[in-house]
Amino acid sequence: MLKAILIKMHNNLYPIALSQKNLPMDLKDFLDNHRPNIIKKWRDLILASYPESTQRFLVKEKSQFANPVGHIIERDIETLYDELVKGEDIDKISSCLDNIIRIRAVQDFKPSHAISFVLGLKKVIREELEGKRVENGFWSQLQAFDTRVDEVALLAFDIFSKCRQKIYDIRVNEVKNQVGKLLERANLICEIPENESGL
Repeated sequence: MLKAILIKMHNNLYPIALSQKNLPMDLKDFLDNHRPNIIKKWRDLILASYPESTQRFLVKEKSQFANPVGHIIERDIETLYDELVKGEDIDKISSCLDNIIRIRAVQDFKPSHAISFVLGLKKVIREELEGKRVENGFWSQLQAFDTRVDEVALLAFDIFSKCRQKIYDIRVNEVKNQVGKLLERANLICEIPENESGL
């Protein structure tokens, strides 16, 4: 009886016990519960890859028309995170990656730098995990999630390579057209008549 009274008094004085605050959780619960913080830190990590003046603009300007890059990062990083957590829709993941990486492909980024934000998610999650209690199977779940992130990073590299190749092809065609027009103006090339095409 005395023990019950003491417990009741304790609960009245401390309605939220420390043990409740630090209850073990599985990975899905953790990623859902900490979604806002993780997404913000992940977005900040992407923005940090730009010069400071560009960072300020991307954060401050909220219009999607004046700031399409910031809008795409803001929108697609959330969808990409949600799809990574669910691990179901590879088409949505590819679409989000394409939107973000297409921008970085036309900017002055090395391939490793352009896609590093994908792997950066693992660092963000571990920073958010500091001081948290987790279930015994949590780390095996996290390892499986890390593998999923690695696979998405490889997909990001494929997308970046295709975007860069397309840019190179466009530039080569532009140079060919420019050189061809210059040669025509200089009368250094001419069309070959059809009856002489076999010569």
